[in-house]
Amino acid sequence: MGEILGHQASGVTPLTREQGVSLLTGRLDGLGIAYDPHAPDRLWDYHVLLSQWNQNMNLTGETDFDTALDRLYMDSLAPLAIAGLFPQEAKLVDVGSGAGFPGLPLAIVRPDMQVLLLDSQAKRIGFLDTVADALGLARVQTLHSRAEDAGQTPQLRESFDVAVARAVAPLAVLCELMLPLVRVGGRMICYKGPSVGEEWDVGNRAAMMLGGGALLSYPVTLPSQPDWRHHAVVCEKMQKTFRQYPRKAGVPVRKPLGDVDKR
Repeated sequence: MGEILGHQASGVTPLTREQGVSLLTGRLDGLGIAYDPHAPDRLWDYHVLLSQWNQNMNLTGETDFDTALDRLYMDSLAPLAIAGLFPQEAKLVDVGSGAGFPGLPLAIVRPDMQVLLLDSQAKRIGFLDTVADALGLARVQTLHSRAEDAGQTPQLRESFDVAVARAVAPLAVLCELMLPLVRVGGRMICYKGPSVGEEWDVGNRAAMMLGGGALLSYPVTLPSQPDWRHHAVVCEKMQKTFRQYPRKAGVPVRKPLGDVDKR
């Protein structure tokens, strides 16, 4: 695979494959998580493909490996260090996957999980399919769909153990996009930065309306970035979501549940 994908990542800091894999291994060890032995190599190959595709379509602004190493890959994986969030053999959906974060790194490090990458842009799905095929990620699937439509699809509704989302929307909107996809007893996990407190009250009200419990925030730390203040916001699914949710595409963003000023 290294010969197919190239020796260096095009358009990024010129590192050999060996150097890149070594850096990824060190960062994974620093997180203190269990990971598949092939994960460092596959993460490097993922980055090479991301760098190549990003030259022709806007997938991410962070293809320099020195930046992407923590900001994309390790940030996606850091919540794995929180015990119990990602059960063995979990069925997981990544809502608004974009260039694959956090779903693809999670699938690479934890190949026991069955992962669906959900995105509304067909070009992104084409990229995600290419990565999954090139890396041999047999348990990764993709779906070109709006989250609002997926949440009303009988085969998908309330069928996932875990739903994740990173850099997609405010908490109240995420609750409506994610909780309808989660089975009772499962959970949603939102990747959030230091300003998450501003979204908290509205998000909590929305979670309760959608069958979720109270939101919980877990600090997420990266040893290589001690100044970062990131959080995994978790909501356990306590009861079935009322059938009218999620509402039609675009409505959750325009009129977030729990926001008394916009309802």
